[in-house]
Amino acid sequence: MTLLLLQVSRRVTCYSRYTRRIGNISFLQNCQRPYSKSTTEKIKAADPTKTIDLPSFPAENIRNFSIIAHIDHGKSTLADRLLEHTNTISLRGSNKQVLDKLKVERERGITVKAQTVSMFYNYKGKDYLLNLIDTPGHVDFSYEVSRSLAACQGCLLLVDAAQGIQAQTVANFYLAFGEGLHIIPVLNKIDLPGAEPERTIKQLESAFELDTSSVLQISAKSGINIDSILPSVIENIPCPSGSIQKPFRALLFDSWYDKYVGVVCMLGVVDGVLRKGDKVLSAYSDTKYEITEVGIMYPEQVPTGYLHAGQVGYVVCGMKSASEAHIGDTFHHINEKVELLPGFQPAQSMVFAGIFPVDTNDFRKLDDNIKKLTLNDASVSVHKETSNALGQGWRLGFLGTLHMDVFRQRLENEYDANIIVTQPTVPYKVVFKDKTTRIIRNPSDFPDSEEKAFKVLRLEEPMVLATMIFPEEYMGKMIELCGSRRGEQRDYVYVDDKRVMMKYVLPLAEVVQDFYDELKSRSSGYATFDYEEHGYEESDLVKMSVLLNSKPVDALSVILHRSQVEQVGRDWVKRLKNVIQRQLFDVVIQTALGSKIVARETISALRKNVTAKCYGGDVSRKMKLLQKQKEGKKRMKSIGNVEVPQSAFYQLMDKKS
Repeated sequence: MTLLLLQVSRRVTCYSRYTRRIGNISFLQNCQRPYSKSTTEKIKAADPTKTIDLPSFPAENIRNFSIIAHIDHGKSTLADRLLEHTNTISLRGSNKQVLDKLKVERERGITVKAQTVSMFYNYKGKDYLLNLIDTPGHVDFSYEVSRSLAACQGCLLLVDAAQGIQAQTVANFYLAFGEGLHIIPVLNKIDLPGAEPERTIKQLESAFELDTSSVLQISAKSGINIDSILPSVIENIPCPSGSIQKPFRALLFDSWYDKYVGVVCMLGVVDGVLRKGDKVLSAYSDTKYEITEVGIMYPEQVPTGYLHAGQVGYVVCGMKSASEAHIGDTFHHINEKVELLPGFQPAQSMVFAGIFPVDTNDFRKLDDNIKKLTLNDASVSVHKETSNALGQGWRLGFLGTLHMDVFRQRLENEYDANIIVTQPTVPYKVVFKDKTTRIIRNPSDFPDSEEKAFKVLRLEEPMVLATMIFPEEYMGKMIELCGSRRGEQRDYVYVDDKRVMMKYVLPLAEVVQDFYDELKSRSSGYATFDYEEHGYEESDLVKMSVLLNSKPVDALSVILHRSQVEQVGRDWVKRLKNVIQRQLFDVVIQTALGSKIVARETISALRKNVTAKCYGGDVSRKMKLLQKQKEGKKRMKSIGNVEVPQSAFYQLMDKKS
């Protein structure tokens, strides 16, 4: 085997610079990475003389693992310390959230996108290649976690020693357990004054039945016991099972768009060898590609020209369209028969919202931007739709309201998009009398009163099984909150002598609004929350419309439970009265249930004082002028249009305002 040596230039800047030689001429290529300059400049070079020989790392010297935890338990900080410990990044820089490369991640202080990085580590005289995947911790990004775990053989289950097991800790544990991964429990933040390692270890033992005799106790921020993690990874996590002798096949588990080279794909190589110049075939699209660049993330893209079984890296193969990269696809060499990899279950969208350009001329540009962004976030579903009020747009499906808000912010930050996002809805089910069913993602598709009376058997709404963990003194408030949201208690157990884990079945529509904020408010921030699908249940659902001067605004329609209509209807007309500008005619704002008006507010017209110049004389002259003005305003009202400002949509989505 030809020895492939890579002289790694560790000077990482906004551009990756490398020289390609054609004949006797050297070409200096600049390939801009899909991240901001301010992000990449913070990653300092560690070892400029480091030489990497990828073929010298057989499968038994490779470990693929991820870090899973509840939000804010220190995953990204631990990843920073591991990168420093392996000399992947320099200790001289201020290394904070090195793998959180998106602007939205740094602004919010959370991880929303799983990131892969390769590290090299010498243990007992042997060199090991360690591929680490840092995963998000919020429930809305669980699809990122599940895809990351498919490329791993083990994981570190990180638990905050002060806060103990929390809702997403439980959810992520069962994701990893379901994949059959080896799980290494790690207690973080043991140096905090409120840390209780012994209590947390008992929680791990009672909740997960894990062997807690060798639990690692660390502090990622201060670096305590960091040097014990990688030896534990090497000794306990199994190596990849693939063979270098078998035909090449690899799993596509992530991708993003680079404006210079097109689509960049992250592959987990299961069997065989991949080299630059190889011709590969996509099993999903049956399209042929030539590999123009292959390499590893170290921590930025570093071309190596080679990957073999068990290794994780990126490839550039000339994909120009975002639709060509299918997450879960199997790549293999042309004219070779291989067994296809199982791939991933498509993400099940939980929340739907309409997105429309403020300026209709930006439709094509926004369409391209959404395609590029969904390439980097495969859990978003996209369907085009048309609104009478807002024109052409899209109905997008998300895993939760935070996911929706992050997607909107990424569109605005990364593509300078100016958009309107409508009220989020959940997918309802209509069961007809002929036993057929239809899923409703848009209130405009809700059956009218005639269809409902003669054709519809029942209406169903999606339910979720919610898991909440909180101190026992807040149990009364949590039961009251769930009861007010039409919840049904299923179970509650004591995790330890102070904390309770309670399970409720709740309508998804109640969860996606402001349930999480209310939960945190009533528990003084101590409660944690996670949920999973729990099928559909029959419900008394109705469609509430918003009318402006008797004209329905379809973008503001919403599907509600009948018990909520009066409260929501009165609240909405008051909010809209504050955001819609006064016109030269009266604006009547109404919420309606079919032909029945639920609530009404009127914005009085701007009036010119037509009698200002009338002094003295008969009163009939003034009355004549006022009557003429009244008739003019009546004509104006019949042909005038009321524009709904963008702020109105956000006002209705924000329950606090």
